[in-house]
Amino acid sequence: MARRTREETKERSIFRELGGWLLYILIIIGLTYLIITFVGQRTRVSGSSMETTLSNGDNLIVDKLTYHFKEPKRYDIIVFPYKYEENTYYIKRIIGLPGETVQVIDGYTYINGEQLVGDIYGTEVMEAAGIAAEPITLGEDEYFVLGDNRNHSSDSRDPSVGILKRKDLMGRAWIRIYPFDKMGVIKHE
Repeated sequence: MARRTREETKERSIFRELGGWLLYILIIIGLTYLIITFVGQRTRVSGSSMETTLSNGDNLIVDKLTYHFKEPKRYDIIVFPYKYEENTYYIKRIIGLPGETVQVIDGYTYINGEQLVGDIYGTEVMEAAGIAAEPITLGEDEYFVLGDNRNHSSDSRDPSVGILKRKDLMGRAWIRIYPFDKMGVIKHE
């Protein structure tokens, strides 16, 4: 009889252990879902529009939480959905902020009539002004974005991308996780 009790105890111990592992796995899956949905998401850079800051094939973690608590700033690298293709996201840099007037004149960006001088990211003169050849005044929740590789970027100058609304901003590029030799926090300023 004592032997049965030991076997039953051993059996209960195994079930308890399995139940603990199952609970642990369910908690991890739940936390992963919450993090991906509300905090961060992995994305991959496709193309050269953000060279030299980001390269084709870079894997990033996008911070989806920050913009719930603070306003986007000039030079933030943001991720947003491309409105004409499902499951396609663009990565660009914020240049124009709400209430500002943006224009591209002779290949240079002007904000409220003044040439943007602190823009160290887009070092080449833009060949095409696109819709920004004429002044664009941004609304209270609108943003003007450019790729760092200005002459090889579909950005706010292109009508297919255009001006972004605040609700369009999925998040801010936060950490490069691959390639490993470039791993680290992405600088925005």
